[in-house]
Amino acid sequence: MNKFFNLLEKSIVTVLAVLMAIILLLSVIELGWMVVRDILTPPVLLLDITELLELFGFFLLVLIGVELLITIKTCFEEHVVHVEVVVEVALIAIVRKVIILDVKEYAPLQLAGLALIIAALATAHFVVKRSQRVFPPQPVAD
Repeated sequence: MNKFFNLLEKSIVTVLAVLMAIILLLSVIELGWMVVRDILTPPVLLLDITELLELFGFFLLVLIGVELLITIKTCFEEHVVHVEVVVEVALIAIVRKVIILDVKEYAPLQLAGLALIIAALATAHFVVKRSQRVFPPQPVAD
């Protein structure tokens, strides 16, 4: 029975990795098209702030996808989800949100909540990095 679940787990992770790779490939093509389109529309070779924010937001979204693919790959190879990678993905996601954020649309309390999330993720990242220096990862014996 245990063999069945291991095979099922590997199959699901493989399908997820393939789907994520397809999504990332299409996203990179879309990002490239967005860059070319924005550069070629008048005024040529100049991007306004809206276009820049859109491009940066999409770029960070693709980067989040890459980090998720790395997480899936690690999960497949090592049967472990690294907390560091998950926290980094969350940080990139929140940074993406901050970059494309229109401050005028949000109440001060919502912005304070966003700041608290950033502080919590930064603290978690610091703690994880610090703990890796103090307690280096040990190889898992099979």
